Amino acid sequence: MRLGSTFLFSGIGILAVAIALCATTLAQTSQPSQSSPSTQPAAAGQVPDAGPPRTATPPASAQQPSGQDPTETQPAGDQQQPITPNASADDSGRFVFRKQVQEVVLHATVVDETGHLVTGLDRSAFSIYVNGTPEPITSFHREDVPVAMGVVIDNSGSMRDKREKVNQAVLNLIRTSNPQDEIFVVNFSQTPYLDQDFTSDVNLLQTALHQGSTRGSTALYDAVVASAVHLQNNPRLTKKVLLVITDGQDNMSRETLQEAMRKLQPNKGATLYAIGLTDEGLTRTGRDALQNLATSTGGVAFFPQSLNEVDAITRTVARDIRSQYTLAFKPGNGAAQKGYQAIRVEAKGQGRSRLIVRTRSGYYPGETLR
Repeated sequence: MRLGSTFLFSGIGILAVAIALCATTLAQTSQPSQSSPSTQPAAAGQVPDAGPPRTATPPASAQQPSGQDPTETQPAGDQQQPITPNASADDSGRFVFRKQVQEVVLHATVVDETGHLVTGLDRSAFSIYVNGTPEPITSFHREDVPVAMGVVIDNSGSMRDKREKVNQAVLNLIRTSNPQDEIFVVNFSQTPYLDQDFTSDVNLLQTALHQGSTRGSTALYDAVVASAVHLQNNPRLTKKVLLVITDGQDNMSRETLQEAMRKLQPNKGATLYAIGLTDEGLTRTGRDALQNLATSTGGVAFFPQSLNEVDAITRTVARDIRSQYTLAFKPGNGAAQKGYQAIRVEAKGQGRSRLIVRTRSGYYPGETLR
């Protein structure tokens, strides 16, 4: 669609230039001193067939005043500003291109030493460090904004007796979330299946949660990466969350844990929350993998001892998501280097000896998921 729009705007711009040339040529041929029309080059004022009328409005930079030569140089004071996000005027009035630095956005949860959420902090309470160097905060807000969320649930055979309570807990999370959240459901075993695309309809999500067939192996990392890519393809909501529920460790993925962690950390990547159902299938290695996936993105990994605890956990996740602070910074020279950029956020509160900030541990600048 974007390419189509580009070509459309380009075609309109060419048409406008051709019309302007035509008008100039006709004005010249109307003078008595000019030679007869038969001596004029046939192509000078011709406009190719443009087909049916176009409804799109061309950008201002493609429009030329009637009868004006589009190649004519205008005085510097009348020069029209190019339509580009990274052009600005210097002291002489000339427009120059400057390097555009993209903001890095962080979603942060703050808790005290007892694990209770801390809300009501202002911008001055926070400090951001990239590779140990402080970065100025360019924007800050604390409000409940809609999120794009992927619910990713293990559908392997060992989950057969657990799905009913898991499904109910997920539905309770959805019902206590922002009503404008857009949620999709992925059930995975050896292969991840998108059983419901982005929607706010609880009934559709409920149907998707019951699509599971509970068989096969566990390709956890593949499901996480595929779901993270799908989240990035939602341009409407910039805050993104993954909820992953499993009772076992990965034994089938093409992706490795390290690759999955890296692909979760582009700029504006998702915050991942994990629920690891502890039984004989979830080994220490599986617990560590879920912990690493979650903490690297600013999320939390939970390991309930009983299925009855899952409902309370999903409600905790919902409160966590709706109580986050959003901070942003523009990387300076130190953070503009290629490669992994380590992030640390600190917060101070009146009368509190220590506050803990959960946010992603770093990012890879310029990388996009695919």
